[in-house]
Amino acid sequence: MNNEVRVRFAPSPTGYLHLGSLRTALFNYLFAKHHGGKFILRIEDTDQSRKVEGAVENLINILNEMGLNYDEGPGVGGDFGPYYQSERLDIYKKYCDELLVNGHAYYAFETAEELDEMRKVQQIQGKQTMYDRRARVLSENEYNEKIAAGLPYVIRLRVPLDSEIKFNDLIRGNVRIDTNLIDDQVLLKSDGFPTYHLANVIDDHLMEITHIIRGEEWLTSVPKHIILYNAFGWEVPQMAHVPLILNPDKSKLSKRQGDVATEDYLKKGYLKEALINFMALLGWNPGEGEEKEIFSLKELEEKFTIERVNSAGAVFNVEKLNWMNGEYIKHTEPGKLTELVIPYLNAGGIDTSDIEKTKRVVIAIRNYLNKLDESVEQSKVYYSEVKLNDVHLEIVKSESSKQVFELLGKKVEAMTEITADNFKTVVSEVQKETGVKGKNLFMPVRLALTGEEHGPELGMIAYVLGRVEVIKRLKDALD
Repeated sequence: MNNEVRVRFAPSPTGYLHLGSLRTALFNYLFAKHHGGKFILRIEDTDQSRKVEGAVENLINILNEMGLNYDEGPGVGGDFGPYYQSERLDIYKKYCDELLVNGHAYYAFETAEELDEMRKVQQIQGKQTMYDRRARVLSENEYNEKIAAGLPYVIRLRVPLDSEIKFNDLIRGNVRIDTNLIDDQVLLKSDGFPTYHLANVIDDHLMEITHIIRGEEWLTSVPKHIILYNAFGWEVPQMAHVPLILNPDKSKLSKRQGDVATEDYLKKGYLKEALINFMALLGWNPGEGEEKEIFSLKELEEKFTIERVNSAGAVFNVEKLNWMNGEYIKHTEPGKLTELVIPYLNAGGIDTSDIEKTKRVVIAIRNYLNKLDESVEQSKVYYSEVKLNDVHLEIVKSESSKQVFELLGKKVEAMTEITADNFKTVVSEVQKETGVKGKNLFMPVRLALTGEEHGPELGMIAYVLGRVEVIKRLKDALD
């Protein structure tokens, strides 16, 4: 087997990319990059009933968008293809025939109804529900007669009984399983398609995968896979089973308690860099004494080791994700952030044709955003027409307010441009020269510029509106 580290992400095209799958892909990618190895994408599409049209293209687009570019796989190629399992059926058939010849597999002819009845009886008896191995005792003649009669069949793994499977998981340590508790797994289904277990082992061997990093839900399948590796006489790759991602109540992360699709989080305006950073820290830590929590993908590639992945489940804390995303938004270059925000503003009915104003708006609101879809609500104050109720009209009509508007208007007209700082300076000058201060000064100005009693600081409002609009609104307030 190759000395180069080779890992694979092998999803089924069943729809969206689950956050758990994103983290599995990320951990594989980081492990490969840390060791200078290869990250491979393989599509496990042998279950045709679950295949969703367009799911593969969506998956590839998201991996690329997140920066998890694979070295081999669909659209990229490589020396170990095809990378779609549905295009490798002849390979699986060949190796399955080899298992039959060597006595490591056998034909089974039970109908779905017979299997259901078998399970019901086992449940009543309080036994583990599994195939009762009745077809193992059939003679070769009996197999041949049933096949010749056209009876549908599956091919099952002949699990060696009364022994123990031992393996070392890179995250969980030593694991031991009694083979009597292992089901005689179906390897080839009646439609000629392989099950996950057969295809997985054959592909991992032929693609020279050195390390298998996947979710802990596959841990119970490892003994079956090791039996297959041993039956073929192949070397078993090293394995690491990462912990589940949990809801705050410690239940498994699922759609019942909120969004679980990577696409949903991207649509809401979570930045890909923040999502990658957050997912990396779900179940992995950078080491003792490391206070830092914000890591670029490059930094994660340098720091990631499988030894620092925890075996306990990792809680998906959306408040932590919001904080982290907010940090990334604050530090995104204003021009780039404006490009990212514009689609959300447009979808919210806000006219962004004045790009310079839009950029000023983005600078004004970015410290208040946890995610980009909040930009519409935060921006409204800068785009809304000033509408005053009766109470506000009384404040604006007062003599002191008129005095403030007149002097402030003159000072702004004398300025070449408004910044948050120089507007604060002229407001202070108005306070000194008119003697109007506190609420009697700031409330009328805020109402004149926005029509609201509360909101962002006045300097930022003036900066976003710009000199011409500020002068217009002060004049409107005077009128």
